[in-house]
Amino acid sequence: MVEPLKIGVLLSGSGTNLQAIIDAAGEGLPVDIVRVVSSRPDAYGIERARAAGIPATVLNRGVYADPEAADARIVAELREAGAEYVVMAGYMRKVTPVMLEAFPDRVLNLHPALLPSFKGAHAIADAYDAGVKVTGITVHFANEDYDKGPIVAQRAVEVREDDTLEALEARIHEVEHVLYPEVLRLVAEGRVSVGEDRKVHIAPA
Repeated sequence: MVEPLKIGVLLSGSGTNLQAIIDAAGEGLPVDIVRVVSSRPDAYGIERARAAGIPATVLNRGVYADPEAADARIVAELREAGAEYVVMAGYMRKVTPVMLEAFPDRVLNLHPALLPSFKGAHAIADAYDAGVKVTGITVHFANEDYDKGPIVAQRAVEVREDDTLEALEARIHEVEHVLYPEVLRLVAEGRVSVGEDRKVHIAPA
């Protein structure tokens, strides 16, 4: 039996990736979501957390006037809840060294493109506008460089000839909801490590 990995989830929006993790945990994923933190009081992800009985901390724009103080508050909440890993799921704030030093190589982020291509907040639209034939998603460890931390996993998504931006977005989100729980299982099983080369290595099962 794998001991459940205790995670804190950070979000800013609808919380569909949070829901995917909640659902996967209900089906045997060895993960225990001990705290959800929302950067916005109107994020629907808060309702998803409450419906699942997960304690939620709700912040607002004013709290982030001092980003490091905001992260110190989040770190304190996560530590109190016993979180071992931080999982960003549609979290639209850049984490500061306060968070990264509290959870070294234990802050995961999900990016809707194949890094290092199409960094930033509009990755799906940027890839679509560029006319690429393949895009995808990346799960990586956050670091101080935006969208540049060590890559844990990637999955390709074909851009179809008849795709609209909305159709492509929907398919990317579907893949996110599969890949993120898969990565969390690898972490829970102790198979993920960051080498001295700052590359992620996945041990065989």
